[in-house]
Amino acid sequence: MFKLVNYRFFPNYQAYLKLVGFVLVTGICTLVLTQPVLAHHALGGKLPSNFFEGFLSGLAHPIIGFDHFAFIVAVGAIAATKRQGVLIPILFVLTAMVGSILHLTGVNLPATELLVASSVLIFGILLGIKDSPKILVISALAALAGIFHGYAYAEAIFGAGTTPVAAYLTGFTTIQLLVAFVAFWLGKASIKETTEGSSLSLRFAGWAIAGVGLSFLSTQIWAIILPSPIG
Repeated sequence: MFKLVNYRFFPNYQAYLKLVGFVLVTGICTLVLTQPVLAHHALGGKLPSNFFEGFLSGLAHPIIGFDHFAFIVAVGAIAATKRQGVLIPILFVLTAMVGSILHLTGVNLPATELLVASSVLIFGILLGIKDSPKILVISALAALAGIFHGYAYAEAIFGAGTTPVAAYLTGFTTIQLLVAFVAFWLGKASIKETTEGSSLSLRFAGWAIAGVGLSFLSTQIWAIILPSPIG
């Protein structure tokens, strides 16, 4: 009887558990491996000086920065609900590289962290609602978000030489695609047996990500209202 009730209300509970497990395991590994590391910066905040350090820093930044990580998971998961949705995370990653290049060339984009946090909230909501916008709208939003996420990534490499910069771009592109494709695969698994374009498990994940985004956004707004005193 108990098993029948579970299947009735959570027909894709196994896929849901996989998605939750993916987020939890990655988060725990991140905490264990990066405990001595400054937020959003690998190598203890040290500027990379060679290819290996640049690549390692690029791999770490989208994971250490949990706002970035949550967004990438949301992008991959929502892509699973769209026909040819795999193009969405690819577009995001490409525009993230553009955003990084803009930062490295000295272009100023205001309120970057505020917009990064807002993007996490928005994509969490889009994943959480039953009927999300068409793929063109999602793609445009992902591309726009990619510019600001990439711009934020480049802060950790600004001032480094050509070799570590190239390695850094390669590293964060690789890890973003990996995380997004894992989320995409798990999302596809969660809706495999449904007749809808989404599933209860994905909507739960979406609202959880929206909560993460709201937390980061409120922190950014609070910092603007009451900035920390210098010195």
